Amino acid sequence: MTIPITAPPAGELDRPPPYEPALVEELLRLFGKAARAHQLYLPNNPIYKSAHDALRAGFVPLWEETDELVLAFTENEVRWEGRTVLSEVSRGSDSLPWLFYKDGLRELRLLRGFESEELDKLLGIMQRVRKASPDEDDLLTLLWEGDFVFLRYRYVDLTLETAPVLAEGERIRSDDEDATQAEPDEEPPTRAGVINMSDFDGTLYFLDEREIEYLQSEVDREYGADLRQNVIAILLDIFEQQSATAVRDEVIELLDVLMVHMLSAGQFQNVACLIRESQLSATRAPELTPAHAARLTQIPSRISAPEAVAQLLQSMDEAESLPPAADLLQLFEQLRGPALSTVLEWLSRLQNVKVRPLLEQAAARLASQNTAELVKLIGSPVPGVALEAARRAGALKTPAAVGPLTKSLAEGDVPLRIAAVQALGEIGSPGALQSLERGLDDAERDVRVAAIRGLAARSYRPVLSKLDAIVKGRALRDANLTEKMAVFEAYGGLCGDEGVATLDAMLNGKSMFGRREDSELRACAAVALGRVNTPRAQDVLRRASSEKDVIVRNAVNRALRGGTA
Repeated sequence: MTIPITAPPAGELDRPPPYEPALVEELLRLFGKAARAHQLYLPNNPIYKSAHDALRAGFVPLWEETDELVLAFTENEVRWEGRTVLSEVSRGSDSLPWLFYKDGLRELRLLRGFESEELDKLLGIMQRVRKASPDEDDLLTLLWEGDFVFLRYRYVDLTLETAPVLAEGERIRSDDEDATQAEPDEEPPTRAGVINMSDFDGTLYFLDEREIEYLQSEVDREYGADLRQNVIAILLDIFEQQSATAVRDEVIELLDVLMVHMLSAGQFQNVACLIRESQLSATRAPELTPAHAARLTQIPSRISAPEAVAQLLQSMDEAESLPPAADLLQLFEQLRGPALSTVLEWLSRLQNVKVRPLLEQAAARLASQNTAELVKLIGSPVPGVALEAARRAGALKTPAAVGPLTKSLAEGDVPLRIAAVQALGEIGSPGALQSLERGLDDAERDVRVAAIRGLAARSYRPVLSKLDAIVKGRALRDANLTEKMAVFEAYGGLCGDEGVATLDAMLNGKSMFGRREDSELRACAAVALGRVNTPRAQDVLRRASSEKDVIVRNAVNRALRGGTA
């Protein structure tokens, strides 16, 4: 825009400045020093860095006084508040006032934040202007291309500036002033009801606030649109509309490349879109050859490869933000059987709490659709995979998993043996319960307890003889309370009146020296009698209801009320 140049208003120089001019003078000195360093040294040079840091530090005291700095330029001076703060006689490329003035710039307005966001950009433009040839872009063009936010400027159009050179202090009269001084011809009155188009000249290009907001929202929407989905749609449109073999081969290759690129970039929503739309194209495309149909339908299989799934899950686990859960769920729904092993492995490694429930759903779906693969993975050498496979097999009650689970119970580590015991109990078939019975002899207490509880939950009476031997054996006396409780609860639930005599001897009996069993064992016997819950068992409990031992008495009373210890 063309800005008229005016002399300072009368009395401006007599008015005290809003703050010390020395701040502006020092800032311009540092600015010139930084501009020279920018021109002579590379960014990694210490002199370059120190000059830039000093200039940025020079803005700090200035921003304590104001939020903006307005500088005016003449041929030889930089002026602030009508005062000269920098004067350079020469008009060479090193002259800061002349550098701005010669291209028409007359005022520079620096806003708070300029030094941290746009200082380097301005110094780079100044360096380009100093070295520019006459046919290259001038300073105003480069400033316009720089799209500054914290820098504003006013200029005059030199191509339109035809006014004569003025003596210093003389003011150019604007066109409005000339028009005012001239005697205007009196315009003839217009007839009522006739529209004069000149009345609308002032608002010809004016937009109201609502229109500006609409334009801004449309610009933001356009810039924020994800063009990847448009690219996918265009490629698939070409695939459907052009039946040439070479064209369709190229489209499929591009889709493969695009999917890899989007996976590496974490564009999970777009990957789901590509898979979903490619499967639709496989059903819509006319004259589709079997080879092309197979390649399209194999796209989900490619993402189900172990390497691809591992990369996908790692990207999700490390991502700061994720697409909507519905998009991730759609992506996981496209996974095929080969992905099951990797999905099960990552269930134990995943840290992102937002992804875990979605991956759990994907694992459940893949396991239910690929039971043969699931059974095979129970014997996986990867502990996490075998453990999750055993749990999924139990949840699905898969009879085919009994053999691998039995092997895991015999050879696996403790967590896998516990998972195998729990899975066999959930399957509950005769073969599974027979295998589960082997867990009673396991060396690990937690495995034995899980096996006992699993058999008791299934009311598996064939194990009663083994439980009877355990109850009467000496090893149980040295077990901890958890295992004792599990054994006696299972025994009481299975033995009926046949075991009351054994339990009565433990609860109320004495040795030949008049000693009773320890309190924990007697309390567990009371719990077992409560589980038997027959008249005979109730009589035994009532005989012990006045027991002096608090632990035993409490257990007996709870058993009589129908509870457990």
